[in-house]
Amino acid sequence: MAEAIARGLIKAGVLQPAEMIAADPEQGRRDLFEQTLKIPTTHDNAAVVMAAPVVLVAVKPQMFDKALAPLGSLFGPHKLIVSICAGISTTHIAETVAAGTRIVRAMPNTPMLVGRGMAAVSAGPHATPEDLAVAARLLGAAAEVITVPENLMDAVTAVSGSGPAYFFYLAELLGAAGAQVGLSPEDAARLARVTFEGAARLMAETREDPATLRHKVTSPGGTTEAAIKTFEALGLPATVAAAVKAARDRGRDLGR
Repeated sequence: MAEAIARGLIKAGVLQPAEMIAADPEQGRRDLFEQTLKIPTTHDNAAVVMAAPVVLVAVKPQMFDKALAPLGSLFGPHKLIVSICAGISTTHIAETVAAGTRIVRAMPNTPMLVGRGMAAVSAGPHATPEDLAVAARLLGAAAEVITVPENLMDAVTAVSGSGPAYFFYLAELLGAAGAQVGLSPEDAARLARVTFEGAARLMAETREDPATLRHKVTSPGGTTEAAIKTFEALGLPATVAAAVKAARDRGRDLGR
C-alpha cells in the first residue's frame, strides 16, 4: 500500500520523489523505491520520523507496536501520523507515541495500485480538519476518499478494504463454473475476467447504482433472471451480509 500511495502521489504531481523518504527493513523493497520510484530510502525508521512532518505508517497490524514503540519520543504536536494499519485505533496509536501527536487513521485498498482505489479517513486525538485534508490529499492521488467516524472504520475495512478480494473470488468462481459447463478453463477464465472488467468500468463511468444496472440486463423469464433467482434461493444476499459482518468483527478483534 505504501508503494501504491507513493506511485499515486508522483503520478498526480502532488509530491516529487525527492520530497519523500521511505524506510523498509528489506533491501529489495528499498531498491524498488529508489530505482523505480526514485524515492530516497533508509533502513532506519527513526530517520524517517525525524525528517518528515507527515509520517505514513504502513506496517502489518501485528508489527505496529514493534515498529512504532521505539520511536514514540520522536513524535509530538509537530508531527502528523497517517496510519493505514487495519484495526489499530487512534487511541492505541496515541498511547504509543509522544503526547500531542496528531493522528489520522485511514483505510485504503489495493486498487490504488492502478489509480482506482477507495479510502476512508478518521480523525484521532489532536487531529485538525487540516490534518484530515492532508491525509485525504495523500490518498486522493490514487483513490476516492470519504471521512467517517472512527467507530465505523472496521465496517469500511470489511466493505472496501477487503472488498477487492470478494470481487476476485467471485471472478474465480465464475470462471470455474464456466469450465464446469463445458468451456475450456482458459476461455472460461478469460470470459469471467473481461466481463468483470467491463462491468466495473460500466458502473464507474455511468455512475448508476448496481441495482439499476442489474435490472437493465435482467430480462423477465430470461437467463440472467434464472441465475439471479438461484443466487437468492441459495441465500447469496444473506451470505454476503454475514461475510461482511465476519470481516468487520475480525477487524475489531485485531484492533487495539
